[in-house]
Amino acid sequence: MDHLRFKFSIGAALGAVVLQVAAAEPRGVEPQLLDAAREVLDTRADREGWLEPQFEVVLQRPRTPLLPCRKPLAIEPVDTRQASRLRLAARCPDAEGWEQTFTLKATVSAKVAIAATAVPSGKALSDADVATERRDITSLPDAISDPATAVGQSSRRALRSGDVLRAAWLSAPVLVKRGDSVRIVAQRDGITVTVAGEAQESGARGAVVRVRNSGNGKVIRARVVDEGTVQPADL
Repeated sequence: MDHLRFKFSIGAALGAVVLQVAAAEPRGVEPQLLDAAREVLDTRADREGWLEPQFEVVLQRPRTPLLPCRKPLAIEPVDTRQASRLRLAARCPDAEGWEQTFTLKATVSAKVAIAATAVPSGKALSDADVATERRDITSLPDAISDPATAVGQSSRRALRSGDVLRAAWLSAPVLVKRGDSVRIVAQRDGITVTVAGEAQESGARGAVVRVRNSGNGKVIRARVVDEGTVQPADL
């Protein structure tokens, strides 16, 4: 960075010609690797729905010095499962080119759902129990971003105020239990038909379970939509 600042200060003193020459020089190996790592993290952030993510990425220095490359690197991901240890393969297309695998370490923060208060194990979370806050989620890949996703779910463990809510800790409450009497609600073209049924399986909201129609004895696949209420899954 000192070298780059030196070029900039000389350019400011001598005019635009020197600045144009400096800008035409190829970018270094390290900046290209850092940009590639950030692109990997940007893609993951979009896929996971992270809210306002921020990344800090550093290159783990290899044992041998970084070799220069006059042309843009060809960079491919090798292992990007853990943000704290991204492995990228780089190939220099120069005539005397080289290939090398690099390790980069990233720190990721984002706005996530947290427990706004202490919550005992098994209690369904309410709006008042959930808040959002920026946290380091580098080692929390299943941190919940949308607070609305957590509301209504129960924690498998006691939560302390400020705990980051993780998908592995939460479970949707069972709204239909095997043997329960349920309402089968079918809607089509503005017409709603409701018949009685009996659940053959237990399920949380959104789960597809088998339900026996009490009127004709037929067993259908139905989606749980509320406590004691299902909809035919095939409609």
